[in-house]
Amino acid sequence: MEYIQQILFAVVLGAAIWLIARRIGIIKKTIQLGRSEDRTDHPSERLGMMLRVAFGQKKMFDRPLVGIMHFILYAGFLLINIEVLEIILDGLSGQHRMFAPFFGSGYLYLLGFFEFLAVGVLAVCVIFLLRRDVVKVDRLQASKHREMKGWPKLDGNLILIFEIVLMVAILTMNAADSVLQDINSVHYTKAGDFLFSQFLKPLFSGWSESSLIALERGAWWFHIVGILGFAVYVTYSKHLHIALAFPNTYFARLIPKGEMNNMPEITKEVKIMLGMEADAAGTPPAAAEAPGRFGAKDVQDLSWKNLMDSYSCTECGRCTAACPANITGKKLSPRKIMMDTRDRLEDVGRNMQANSGEFVDDGKSLLGDYILEEEILACTTCNACVQECPILINPLDIILQLRRFQIMEEAKAPASWNGMFSNLETSQAPWKFSPADRFNWADELK
Repeated sequence: MEYIQQILFAVVLGAAIWLIARRIGIIKKTIQLGRSEDRTDHPSERLGMMLRVAFGQKKMFDRPLVGIMHFILYAGFLLINIEVLEIILDGLSGQHRMFAPFFGSGYLYLLGFFEFLAVGVLAVCVIFLLRRDVVKVDRLQASKHREMKGWPKLDGNLILIFEIVLMVAILTMNAADSVLQDINSVHYTKAGDFLFSQFLKPLFSGWSESSLIALERGAWWFHIVGILGFAVYVTYSKHLHIALAFPNTYFARLIPKGEMNNMPEITKEVKIMLGMEADAAGTPPAAAEAPGRFGAKDVQDLSWKNLMDSYSCTECGRCTAACPANITGKKLSPRKIMMDTRDRLEDVGRNMQANSGEFVDDGKSLLGDYILEEEILACTTCNACVQECPILINPLDIILQLRRFQIMEEAKAPASWNGMFSNLETSQAPWKFSPADRFNWADELK
């Protein structure tokens, strides 16, 4: 029977690893569809930023209470995996509590610490569910934000329920294990009563040994299969940020938030016209070769970092809650920009899977079919969304690239914008008066 369980566990583990690896391969390939962009400069500065923001959860603590609760979830996820490692090794080897002989009396304290984290995770997940569905925090409600309808709302609830059930399973397993230790079952290593699960022991004290073994084994299987299923599910969920937050913060922009990325080709043309690129003899250089497309119409026109941003989005809505355009009733939601980019990227990925790895034009594009003109024109470029993001995602960069395409490729700018562009070209200011008169207003201050 033991060998059958080992074989079955190896099959389940192998299937989970294959599914996760396959999904990672698809995500990697779709991210690589983006334009190349060098983000390898200043490695020590980038590493420090990753440790502070992703590992240290620095920006989550801008809201201390929520930050502490999120940190409990985060720490629980990382550290409970040590016990998961023991469970996996037990499953493959046919042993039980393999780490107990190595840690000796310290094993009881180690498991107590893990149970403390498990109870903390359970409590925080319950609180987060109440915040979503009873307190109804504004930024998480479908009634106020159309992007949170359907799957996004369900996904947020499912993951919390999933974690609650998994924590209950591990406490149940430990409680049944403790009772079996008390009746001197041969298979169960004597480790003692655990910190929290000992309080569940009275529920099972009258059970027969065979019933307890069935409960303990059932909880063991449920927990480990649930963990493996959770790992697969995460790759399809917004909770992919659990893994991507680290590279996403490492490769984040190091330049000031308010600094926009100019197009080198356009910058060079402007400098040539102004005589700023001429050599000592006054000869201007050759004009820069025009890019294939100005701005971005579809995900392939964005950079790979923009695409990684979309996969990393936690859908927390902090960006949208801080967006002045959204607050005043405009359709723009920075969270929706990121979710739409990810949805388009997923559609492109499925298209490539169905066509032997090649993308076949489906008649759709990110701008128009997913993100509307009205949304990108509402943006004030204030950078509030960039400032608020806990993992340094930059929705504004995507918005600006979509705008560039619309204005430079399709010549679709509001009339007021065209007037401003003309004034900038002729008067070097947004207003229609001579540059020499620009400071006339200051005369009235005398």
